Amino acid sequence: MGVNSKIRNIAIIAHVDHGKTTLVDGLLWQSGLYRQNQQVAERAMDNLDLERERGITLTAKNAAINYKGTRINIVDTPGHADFGGEVERGLQMVDGCLLLVDAAEGPLPQTRFVLRHAMEMDKKIIVVINKIDRSDARCDEVLEEIYELFIDLDAKDHQIDFPIVYTNARKRLALNSPTEAQEGKDLSLLFQKIIEHIPGPAVEDGGLRMLISNTNYSDYLGRMAVGKLTAGKIRVGDKVVLSQETGVTPPTTITALFAYDGMTPKAIEEAEAGDIAIVAGIEELKIGDSVCDPTAPKPLPRIMVEAPTISIHMIVNTGPFAGKDGDRLTSRVVWDRIERELRTNVSLQANRTEAADTIIIKGRGELQFAILAEQMRREGYEFMLGRPKVITREVNGQLEEPQEHVVLDVPDTCVGMITEHLGPRKGVMTNLVKKGSDRVRLEFDIPSRGLIGYRSDFLNDTRGLGLLNSYFAGFIPWQGHIIDRVNGAMVADRTGRTTPYALYNLEPRGKLCVKEGIEVYEGMIVGIHNKQNDINVNATREKKLTNIRAAGSDENVILTPVTPLTLEYCIAWIADDEVVEVTPNFLRLRKRILDSNKRSIIRTARDDDE
Repeated sequence: MGVNSKIRNIAIIAHVDHGKTTLVDGLLWQSGLYRQNQQVAERAMDNLDLERERGITLTAKNAAINYKGTRINIVDTPGHADFGGEVERGLQMVDGCLLLVDAAEGPLPQTRFVLRHAMEMDKKIIVVINKIDRSDARCDEVLEEIYELFIDLDAKDHQIDFPIVYTNARKRLALNSPTEAQEGKDLSLLFQKIIEHIPGPAVEDGGLRMLISNTNYSDYLGRMAVGKLTAGKIRVGDKVVLSQETGVTPPTTITALFAYDGMTPKAIEEAEAGDIAIVAGIEELKIGDSVCDPTAPKPLPRIMVEAPTISIHMIVNTGPFAGKDGDRLTSRVVWDRIERELRTNVSLQANRTEAADTIIIKGRGELQFAILAEQMRREGYEFMLGRPKVITREVNGQLEEPQEHVVLDVPDTCVGMITEHLGPRKGVMTNLVKKGSDRVRLEFDIPSRGLIGYRSDFLNDTRGLGLLNSYFAGFIPWQGHIIDRVNGAMVADRTGRTTPYALYNLEPRGKLCVKEGIEVYEGMIVGIHNKQNDINVNATREKKLTNIRAAGSDENVILTPVTPLTLEYCIAWIADDEVVEVTPNFLRLRKRILDSNKRSIIRTARDDDE
């Protein structure tokens, strides 16, 4: 076994919004990839619409740059725990990581989540403390917290002896210390640290072996496999076999071969061990399969990801308005789309149920389901989503459920309200630390069920000034019934178009979630009731007109503005007898049973608590 010293494979791992994609922008610029006057979008690697809108990385992406004769392959990984499968497969391709930490916020839950995986794989770590220009930066304290995090994760001696670089990614600066003079500096120091401290990829003896860690698709070449070669070479026209879970496929021919040049795949004739390549010509591939030499196929260990903790029902849209907005709504079409998603998303699982119109999707969290649903609605799909439920297990006759470790950074005036709200959700405080003059960091252990629906309440509790992050912390014994939603629903009792007069008279009864002039139908939820029970209301009533007019008899109807519904809020708020109707242009909350004569207005305990 040797080492390819001409290549460095690195992943950038960080918590959400700590600046890793901005740092990649700086590395790409300094490598000479762009012309001086070239117009390039900020966060160039966040090329999905949803990533740009939300400001977070959702899928692992590759880029490659050349620096002083060394080829550096970069994998940009998501920072959110819901997309941990992307992190796990991205780390398979690299030999070292840049651990990016905000100079003010310090290590947060997702920092721990991604670092733990990197250390389990024994990847070489370079610590990068970013945003040193922040007015509230506390570089020395953050460095101490990083050391504590490494010790807490049982780091080995060689892992805790990490190099440290201080950066301002927006200004493309890398320094040895936060107080160092910044004039004339650039990111050269970071490039030097990568070449000095990240080892070159190990090259095994023998024939071709390549682990598929990602997939692409081309209208001209079909499906393409992205992965790292650990042994041998591969050329256009070579015969290869695919080692899958079920066995080895018949030999097939490589029709095209690419390597990344910047973020763009560039056609090449040959790729060697240690490099990351894109291969076309293999159709029935899955992430985790191995591309091997047909004479002596030796598959590599498959990519293993943590098991899902939450499930959700995706149901064919059966509402009265089905098919008016989208054109893809049958169970077969929806299932085909889910199957396509499963080919590229290793952290999702899906099963069809005995009911032909229902699919169970299993994943890491509400955000992961919301992102998938948002992508599908933009592609023209219509469907309904049920309430997320935790995936339990039984050990020695005892029922267990998943637990989350939650870290909250909040103003000190909000501590009492947060503890008051997390207590009934079975949250147990494990730590409280003062951060600065008016900030407090709280840590809770809480069942995953208790977090469903809490994030929107948290924003209200902290007036938008708090940060909430969590990660999966194992299984605990079933904690019993959790009171999560205390309000009933205001349900439309007839089909029609909402009127200002009707909504104005409904406002005292609760918070509305529809505006005037919106088409509603019987069984559709139009608001949140002030009390626990559901009520059937007429949201389409019009004012009776007469020819009598008198001063003061006509009211000036001014409605309270309605907060637009979001997918995350909808799927977290609904009860078991309710669903979210998702179409390309509308989100509707509705009862599973639309006919008001066939359902109770008294809400009972949720099914998973019974």
